[in-house]
Amino acid sequence: MTMTHAISAGRAAPLGACFDGEGVNFAVFSAHATRMVLCLFSEDGKTEVQRLDLPERDGDVWHGHISGLRPGQLYGYRAHGPYAPQEGHRFNPNKLLVDPYARRLTGHPVWNDALYGYDPAKGPDSFSTLDSAPWMPRSVVVDPAFSWGHDRPPETPIDETVIYEAHVKGLTRLHPTASPKGTFLGLASDPMLDHLTGLGVTAVELLPIHAFVDDRFLHDKGLTNYWGYQSLGFFAPDPRYLQAGDIAEFQQMVARLHGAGIEVILDVVYNHTCEGDHRGPTLAFRGLDNRSYYRLDGDKRHYINDTGTGNTVNVDHPMVLRMIMDSLRYWVEEMHVDGFRFDLCATLGRTPTGFDQGAAFFDAIRQDPVLTRVKLIAEPWDIGPGGYQLGAFPPPFLEWNDRYRDTVRQFWRGDDGQVPRLADRLTGSARQFDHSGRPATSSVNLLTAHDGYTLTDVVSYAERHNEANGEGNRDGHNANWSDNMGVEGPTADAAIRAARARRKRNMLATLLLSQGTPMILAGDEIGNSQSGNNNAYAQDNEIGWIGWDSAEEDLLAFTQAMVAFRRTHPILRQKRFLHARERAVDGLPDLFWWRADGHEMTDADWTDDSRRLLCVEKRTAAGTPRYAAQQSAILLIFNAGKAARVVLPDAPEGQRWVCRIDTTAEPADVEREETGTLDCPAEAVLALVLEPSA
Repeated sequence: MTMTHAISAGRAAPLGACFDGEGVNFAVFSAHATRMVLCLFSEDGKTEVQRLDLPERDGDVWHGHISGLRPGQLYGYRAHGPYAPQEGHRFNPNKLLVDPYARRLTGHPVWNDALYGYDPAKGPDSFSTLDSAPWMPRSVVVDPAFSWGHDRPPETPIDETVIYEAHVKGLTRLHPTASPKGTFLGLASDPMLDHLTGLGVTAVELLPIHAFVDDRFLHDKGLTNYWGYQSLGFFAPDPRYLQAGDIAEFQQMVARLHGAGIEVILDVVYNHTCEGDHRGPTLAFRGLDNRSYYRLDGDKRHYINDTGTGNTVNVDHPMVLRMIMDSLRYWVEEMHVDGFRFDLCATLGRTPTGFDQGAAFFDAIRQDPVLTRVKLIAEPWDIGPGGYQLGAFPPPFLEWNDRYRDTVRQFWRGDDGQVPRLADRLTGSARQFDHSGRPATSSVNLLTAHDGYTLTDVVSYAERHNEANGEGNRDGHNANWSDNMGVEGPTADAAIRAARARRKRNMLATLLLSQGTPMILAGDEIGNSQSGNNNAYAQDNEIGWIGWDSAEEDLLAFTQAMVAFRRTHPILRQKRFLHARERAVDGLPDLFWWRADGHEMTDADWTDDSRRLLCVEKRTAAGTPRYAAQQSAILLIFNAGKAARVVLPDAPEGQRWVCRIDTTAEPADVEREETGTLDCPAEAVLALVLEPSA
């Protein structure tokens, strides 16, 4: 150690390592530490050149200022305090710790027994004297200033939003022309922008990009944590997605996507960290203040595990909540992102008495002037008691709707009793969301997501095929509601291939004709397959990457047409729920459910489990103000059964029914006037628009 930097008092805020033009202020939270040591490293990160005690403590924030330090300085912390697992304390100054507020990390932990606060040979209550520094990444002082130029967030209204869920690497790794592959810059390259704008999506929702760790059990099997749901730092982009290690690459990606009119939504994981249970490593939070950062069980040695990952972040602690809020604001204000999808969001709303939509986390977000202007999406469940909370989140949260996914899959598979369930999904899942002034757009409708089958696999596999995960094919969802149509996996049978293609079109059409906010899984629009793997979290390879070389151009064209049809027809995107209420403008209800014979559905019809055909006529919702977009009517026919004759509602004088979408036609976007009755093909979706007569 050869440096002789002097340290002064500095400030307790902001937290993290902040360059002020003259030097760097360091501030870190720990309520139970007895001493906090700042470790400075050489430019190459190999040598720990100086240790300095942070000289001041204001409340529970330790801080100090070093003049002359510049952005690029590498550092870490060593926290002194009691090592008393039975009391919830696991301080060990032999462990180099990542700054939770670090804006950049040099890399990832390299698995070694030195990373554990205990001696693995003696058990998790023992004490390790091994120095973990050789195996740990360094935190990096960063100046996040970026020349944004004329960047303006698109601020796409929710009712016009179409989300595209994608993995930074998986989207670009096999793309023939996107470059540099597997990076933020590759995602924002011209070929990818052309694809996204051509598809018509308005927002890209990225799987976790916060710095994350490859679990040791995966490392030992030669696998990696591909999805990224094991966060190490909530402010630092993961180094694996940076070409040259500069966080400005993320900012450049956002600016380019904004320039194309596309928003950026981050999938964020604040419910747990990568440190696992009491047998996990000491990398950051556990070593800084285990008892504050985590929810502990009665004997304090073990962790409450509502997340299934070994630990649960203690959002009830004000400084932990502050870290989450600071992180969210950082990504909005400094990195210009447009929204967040909260992994296992039910965990963030847990209190000692259970889930509470008035929990501190929700209250903090709802009063925040920065965060209330971006999109907020909840994954509305966790694995803890009472963890399934679909529809229970407060506005302005949107929620992933797994019931939408399951209903659409079951309806098109031909399962009994799905017509009334589909009717609810087509109109925004009002049973779950029509309360507290929430709009119909609160339901994020999805057919597929990263977690589960791709759309092609939904129609190609009856059983999961997760052997590559090394868990004996025991992992992944059991209830997939999939159908292989007679052959498991790929087939040369032309009839089966045609049936699969039609079902994919029917499901995509259903998604884009439903009230709510649609989300498309990246690759579904080109027929991407994961070979039946419905839990590809560890597959950083051709299984998890999108296979652009086998793109189904017809399916892409169909998806583009459906997105465009949704965009041009405001009836499909209404924020007000449709409840067959009378409209003041014409005295007609805003919603009709028709039978094929032209009569309205009766109670007996709704309880007929064998019914496979549903006709719905949607109009502009009752109570819609005059300034909102108006449209006459759209008639939608969803037929999962045999071909049928459908009697059309009478068109008012001067108007006509024009079929604009037919999933059995080529191309699917058609223009065909229909009168009286029409022949609806088997297994088809038709969309007819009430238009002025020619």
